[in-house]
Amino acid sequence: MPRIKEIDFLKGVLILLVISFHLVWFEQLHPDIKQVVYSFHMPGFLLISGYLMNISKEPKDFLKTLLWLAVPYVVMESGYIYMASILPINEHIEHLTTWVYLKHLFLHPLGPYWYLHAIILCGALYYFIYNNVERGMATRFILIGIAYYVIARGLGILSFSSALYFLAGAVLRQSGTNFLMFFLPTRLSIIVFALLACFSDNPNQASLNGALITFFAISSLLSIYRHLPERLHQAFLFLGRNSLMLYVFSPIFTVLCKQFVPYLKFDPTGILFLAVSLAFCVMGSLLIARLMDLVGISRFFFGRRALLSS
Repeated sequence: MPRIKEIDFLKGVLILLVISFHLVWFEQLHPDIKQVVYSFHMPGFLLISGYLMNISKEPKDFLKTLLWLAVPYVVMESGYIYMASILPINEHIEHLTTWVYLKHLFLHPLGPYWYLHAIILCGALYYFIYNNVERGMATRFILIGIAYYVIARGLGILSFSSALYFLAGAVLRQSGTNFLMFFLPTRLSIIVFALLACFSDNPNQASLNGALITFFAISSLLSIYRHLPERLHQAFLFLGRNSLMLYVFSPIFTVLCKQFVPYLKFDPTGILFLAVSLAFCVMGSLLIARLMDLVGISRFFFGRRALLSS
């Protein structure tokens, strides 16, 4: 599938929202906005991931796709688990043992890397069932949904709501539905999104309100995309093409951003803190990716000679 610029734009906006609300001081200042954003930013990523997942590859090639998601996941999640055992964070681990490490790595990820864990599980089941069940598309997706339910509710190693957003993207792809036609990019979407965001009671991704907010958030962003100046287009497209790098490396820098708080808390809105921190996290993440390219270790981490896409 050729790259769709509008999807890259969506990924660029969503990754900035992910980083923004991993900034503890900023999210504490704006809990209501955080609740709305949390109801659609990762569901949006999951839906896009399901839509873009290519299951027409040969088994060997698809396994490589999963491998180069698993390597950064294992490395970064391992680091997060270790740091959780020595830092006084909300997910602090009192006694880090081999079992505790393996439990979090394979069953219950800590921190932001649960998304990679979910994509690997959802993608593997999607590929295996869809390509090995000789039934109609509807039957295949019902079986995939059942498999997701068993893993989520029976084994507890996957969020069922997250899996459903991934599945929704996969259904869009396999049904031949045009992504840009399904998410109607109209100004009316912006109005509906604003009303849902303001008046939905306790929205979250697992609720009907959360699903509606996700739909209209994507539609609203696509509507806005049409009216942005070219420079902003290019900036968001660049961030979208490199969203995986930002997702993987930005947690290293969001932790450090707390050092900015004493110097920037004179702004009670936190907007100045957000602007400085976003620039710091984005530039830091891109710098790590660039350095990995220069020293030649990118292919061992992501299976690519060059991490950054221009």
